[in-house]
Amino acid sequence: MKKSQNHKEYLISGIKSWPEEDRPRERLLKEGEHKLSNTELLAILLRTGVKGDSAIDLARKILKKFKTFRNMSHTDMSAWKEFKGVGKAKISQIRAAIEIGRRFREDEVKETRPKIRTSKDAAQILMPRMRDLKYEIFKVLLLDSQNMIIDIAEIEQGTVNEANPIIREILHRAIESFASSIICFHNHPSGDPNPSAEDKNFTRQFIQASNTLNIKAVDHIIIGDDRYFSFADEKLM
Repeated sequence: MKKSQNHKEYLISGIKSWPEEDRPRERLLKEGEHKLSNTELLAILLRTGVKGDSAIDLARKILKKFKTFRNMSHTDMSAWKEFKGVGKAKISQIRAAIEIGRRFREDEVKETRPKIRTSKDAAQILMPRMRDLKYEIFKVLLLDSQNMIIDIAEIEQGTVNEANPIIREILHRAIESFASSIICFHNHPSGDPNPSAEDKNFTRQFIQASNTLNIKAVDHIIIGDDRYFSFADEKLM
């Protein structure tokens, strides 16, 4: 199908020449961001197109390649080289926006303070942010006596092979927040959440240290690629 003459004119002169009701930024301000398509939202982040392609056209091509925003966030820079005019600045803007979306969920949880009843409740909070990380991090849900979230704490980057300093920091955060119980999380960058021997040893030390301070270790959850392993569910706590 041939493109219309109007569309050709848009390509030549850019989005600024479009009728206001067709421009993504104007539509967002008038109708709300929820009304925009993924293509339009991405076009706003790109801000400008390249020769022969408007920002909308470029956004459409990028989405066709990567399929989802999540895929854009953890791809190597070389995966973008086919998109001329999309340099480090634009890629950084896209990744930053996606990360803001991930962190929004944690901020929302801190404000609403939901009650944690199952491992699934806990995993759904941290899965979006932790599943794509290329390095291992620890996070802790700090809970009150009713299993409601007091805070979400991120522990200094480390591994289960360095258990003692991580456990000390986890318990320090728990004491500071007057937490009654804690759920420890860490991710496996490989995507496989099954525990290693080191993970099991870390969990044993984590439980022992928590009991010493009369703080309940509710669970240790390992995050993989859209999967998780719960030591509590497997009766290992």
